[in-house]
Amino acid sequence: MLMTILRPLQHVKSTIVPTVAGLAVLFMSVTVVAGERPDSFADQAEKLSPAVVNISTTTIVSEGPSSDMPRFPPGSPFEEFFKNFGDNERKRRASSLGSGFIIDKKGIVVTNFHVIENAEEITVILSDDQSFKAKVLGQDQKTDIAVLKIDPEDVELTAVEFGDSDSLRVGDWVLAIGNPFGLGGTVTAGIVSARGRDIGNGPYDDFIQTDASINRGNSGGPLFNLEGEVIGINTAIFSQSGGSVGIGFAISSNLAKRVASQLEEFGTTRRGWLGVFIQEVTPDIADSLGLESAEGALVSSVNEKSPADTAGIEPGDVIVSFDGRNIEKMRDLPRIVAETDIGAEVVVELFREGKLMTISVELGELEKAELVGTTEDSADDDTQSFDSLGLSVKNLTADLAAELGLDGALTGVVVTEVIVGSPAAEKGLERGDVIRRFGQRRVETTAAFADAVGEARNSGRSGILILVEREGNQRFMQIAFSDK
Repeated sequence: MLMTILRPLQHVKSTIVPTVAGLAVLFMSVTVVAGERPDSFADQAEKLSPAVVNISTTTIVSEGPSSDMPRFPPGSPFEEFFKNFGDNERKRRASSLGSGFIIDKKGIVVTNFHVIENAEEITVILSDDQSFKAKVLGQDQKTDIAVLKIDPEDVELTAVEFGDSDSLRVGDWVLAIGNPFGLGGTVTAGIVSARGRDIGNGPYDDFIQTDASINRGNSGGPLFNLEGEVIGINTAIFSQSGGSVGIGFAISSNLAKRVASQLEEFGTTRRGWLGVFIQEVTPDIADSLGLESAEGALVSSVNEKSPADTAGIEPGDVIVSFDGRNIEKMRDLPRIVAETDIGAEVVVELFREGKLMTISVELGELEKAELVGTTEDSADDDTQSFDSLGLSVKNLTADLAAELGLDGALTGVVVTEVIVGSPAAEKGLERGDVIRRFGQRRVETTAAFADAVGEARNSGRSGILILVEREGNQRFMQIAFSDK
């Protein structure tokens, strides 16, 4: 739902009506105290507008066979001729406009990936209407950032610099200068409405929300702070009508700066890689693990031969800080890891079996990583049933794996029965699910699983936390005891 609402700001390749990206600018006059609203934004707009560019793209669009072909009776000698003629796809050139900003006087331009996606030709147009053909130095769909290069020849370009988006406070003033709906040179002012927004745009979402009027066509333009530094790239809006309702989103500059630098230098991103799959720590999970608060990132699985595996990180660990930065929410970890230098030796603080511990990890490179699964060993095949949970388990043998339609190479404890209406059924546990861990401990036999359940009940816990594997994917489930 949200992504559909955000789309009005994004580059629409099928339209032939140009759209123009808006650019946000704000610069502090020498007479203005930081945080105060200046009497006028005229000086700031005049100073920074030359660094704001329009980006015109041309894309070849296929529309399929024409429906205007004449119809003939079956068997007519003209039928086959016109059938073959009509089967040819019709193609047309579609144009669209976006925005960007110059970060280097040599002609380096930053914009959104979706502005230039699949473009056959890209033209950068300066504020004085001079235009230059551009080539793509690099693009990254995950963060929606692209870097272009133009040859300015003898033209003196105006460039702007990235600022520190982490220093922003909710309520700080920002100014937008752009070309919404093709109306060039439009200036709007606003404030930072929120920080750290996750809008479902990608795995590294860290958006700045602003109420500065941003409309369709503002994509790719910069958002400036009071010092005239780029603190965001306008990327999306929340709107049901396609027009501004005062909720716009900009990629934070601290994320954008690193990505843009890598795209300019290498033509691609080079992100840090830890090698773990994670999930949110819910209040139920926090209670099951003995955590005081529902914070951190719960490790559900670890890739073999990954930096995490080499360092000794295990499924069930809760990562609470990475390289000195607290992990308050699960989504914080992927972004922070990606922003860390490849090969860097970082300290990871994690919670395991009721204790905090630190592990040193040397990060790998995400773009070169190969994800590999893991398997466990098993022992006997005794069956155990747990009425208070509503499930039965059995050690997984080759014969049982064949019966349940599972991979014959799988081993461990498998769920053989789930009682309808039980706590296990309510949580979505299914027959054939393989239980890998109980809390933060490995589960290799049904006997060990039964012992763990007994310990949980005797300690007064409200339920159990198990790591379940289904169709190659692993996920923790918190299942309550029915009598608690």
